[in-house]
Amino acid sequence: MEIFDKIADEVLKGNSAPVEELVNGALSQDISAEEILNKGLIGGMSIVSEKFKNNEIFIPEVLVSARAMNSGLEILKPLLAEANVKSIGKVVIGTVKGDLHDIGKNIVAMMLQGAGFDVVDLGTGVSKEKFLEFVEKEQADILGISTLLTTTMIYMKEVVEELKNANLEQNVKVIIGGVPVTQSYAVQINADGYAPDAASAVDLTKKLLK
Repeated sequence: MEIFDKIADEVLKGNSAPVEELVNGALSQDISAEEILNKGLIGGMSIVSEKFKNNEIFIPEVLVSARAMNSGLEILKPLLAEANVKSIGKVVIGTVKGDLHDIGKNIVAMMLQGAGFDVVDLGTGVSKEKFLEFVEKEQADILGISTLLTTTMIYMKEVVEELKNANLEQNVKVIIGGVPVTQSYAVQINADGYAPDAASAVDLTKKLLK
């Protein structure tokens, strides 16, 4: 088993310490940080994503795998920045104002990071002004808006309208998700897409950036 497969396998198993050890080992063999990221860490998370989609593993396993992937990513980040390696896209994500639920949003953020996106997580209870500020500041390609409550889902429309008023809707694609949200609601508020779960959110984000 070559080193990339070993890294991917430990990510899948959710073993942070062996992931760190293998990443450091690969670097000592003069393997580039970009190659370790793409073939090892992202390779492992794409298997996780596939298994999650097929109901072979569930949220707790995904979180443990994402944690293991992140432990390897932390080692690579300064080297990737030094080598000026571009991510495949930048995503700003958050749960809307009035809603403090974050488990679903956190999983989406981790899965996107595991797929090679640069993710800026604004947390929960995010105002439309804050979404707008970070979309501009980070020059985001994608804005991910999440909610779990029917009472706060209407705020998603306000966020989309705020982007339009600031003439930013051409620069950024908006995806929405959360228990009360549907594809027809995404169409209704002029969002660019809806994802029912984390694995679909990754597929949708890739599709929108093609």
